[in-house]
Amino acid sequence: MEYFSELGQTGLFIAAFLAATVLPLSSEIVLSALLLSGLSPATLVIVATTGNVLGSLTNYALGYWVSLGVIKKWLRMSEDDFVRAEQRFVKYGIFSLCFSWVPIIGDPLTVMAGILRVRLRWFLLLVTAGKLLRYVVISYLVLNVY
Repeated sequence: MEYFSELGQTGLFIAAFLAATVLPLSSEIVLSALLLSGLSPATLVIVATTGNVLGSLTNYALGYWVSLGVIKKWLRMSEDDFVRAEQRFVKYGIFSLCFSWVPIIGDPLTVMAGILRVRLRWFLLLVTAGKLLRYVVISYLVLNVY
């Protein structure tokens, strides 16, 4: 994570993008380090949100265009796991995309949105709202608690 912090806003963008995919990265650590170094909180929140949403959009595109077999293998999902994930998504609806930032469930949610052909404008609106709110809260806590 230190490497990404040394790259400043570019590093934050890359870390946020990669963290939204199945790679185990934490953009929050990079954001926190940059906030504490005195960079503009508003700019950092925008950069992190943009990178993270674009990473989720990559997941959406994979769900939209890649075969289910490849997706199940990529996400290490059995047929039963896949059916349960699909049922949960359908049960809670597109507003579950507001929680695409949550570890473990966020990546499959965004892939499932692509598989189920959720309208792109709704996907972008809900995913952006959830991720933006998360980064705003993290920034507030870092700057006012530490």
